[in-house]
Amino acid sequence: MKLLQPNLWVDTLHHIPLNELQNLGIKGLIIDVDNTLIAWDAEEPTDEIVEWIALARKKGFQVVLVSNNVAARVEKMQTYFMVRGMARAKKPTTGALKKAMRIMKLNKSQMAIIGDQVFTDVLAGNRLGIYTILVTPIKSKEFWWTTLVRPMESRVLKRMKKTKGHID
Repeated sequence: MKLLQPNLWVDTLHHIPLNELQNLGIKGLIIDVDNTLIAWDAEEPTDEIVEWIALARKKGFQVVLVSNNVAARVEKMQTYFMVRGMARAKKPTTGALKKAMRIMKLNKSQMAIIGDQVFTDVLAGNRLGIYTILVTPIKSKEFWWTTLVRPMESRVLKRMKKTKGHID
């Protein structure tokens, strides 16, 4: 169960305390794409999300997008956010996260992963030993595989709420 528990759980990216992350020594953000930055079925991110990424970069964070989605989707998001990205990451395996760390030239203690799924983003980050941030998914429409996993994830999150609480 510990591998499924995020260090921080928030409703949206805007609730992530960037200053607190800096105080923890975090300098790099690995960020999932679908339902974290942009709705799974949307073509473009909102202006607010583009501005949030720009703010994070202005504060000195390095950002790499790491997605299980296809290259075309990730490349399009790289253009919007002006950051590097990796597609077909196969999270919860940790290979793409390690590659992102090498790209940023940072170690585990300087990294955080932000994503909307316990069984991919949080599990991958915890397996690697980096700071994990779970955000509430942007939209309920999702990739077919994700819809199969969400009920099990929901049970895990209910247990966590009882013990840790949801940070808003």
